[in-house]
Amino acid sequence: MPGHRTRWTTTAILTTTSTMAAALTLTSCSEDDIPSSVTSQAASAFASATAEAGDRLDDIKGGIDAKDAVSLGDPTTDADGRTTVEVTAENTTDSTKSFAAQINFRDKDGNLLDATVVTVSDVAAGKTAKGTARSTRDLSGEVKAEVARALRY
Repeated sequence: MPGHRTRWTTTAILTTTSTMAAALTLTSCSEDDIPSSVTSQAASAFASATAEAGDRLDDIKGGIDAKDAVSLGDPTTDADGRTTVEVTAENTTDSTKSFAAQINFRDKDGNLLDATVVTVSDVAAGKTAKGTARSTRDLSGEVKAEVARALRY
């Protein structure tokens, strides 16, 4: 079985989302006051965070699409101000498997706010197991979570 991390994100996602946070702070001005370079930088940062999460899943060798086997609870805010969501992985195979899922956090309008990867390790055959996806930064307003991609390996 390939090595896997139980961490929620990689350093690159953390760096990218820090850039996004700075850009979003600037975008609280009216649209006319925002330099196009800031808007472009924020869009680029979001794309980079999503790409990094996708790259992490691409590194898993022998993974099988398992998006339908992963479900989410309702997002909440933890004591540190981060958005969290419970992730449930269902193993329908006859042997122990692990799951890695990219979770996207979106605002009420569907705009991407953050992306992270969570691993649910060693799910027994025919059983379910839970993990927690945690945003890499504070998210405000109504936040929705979605399974963008999931692998069983």
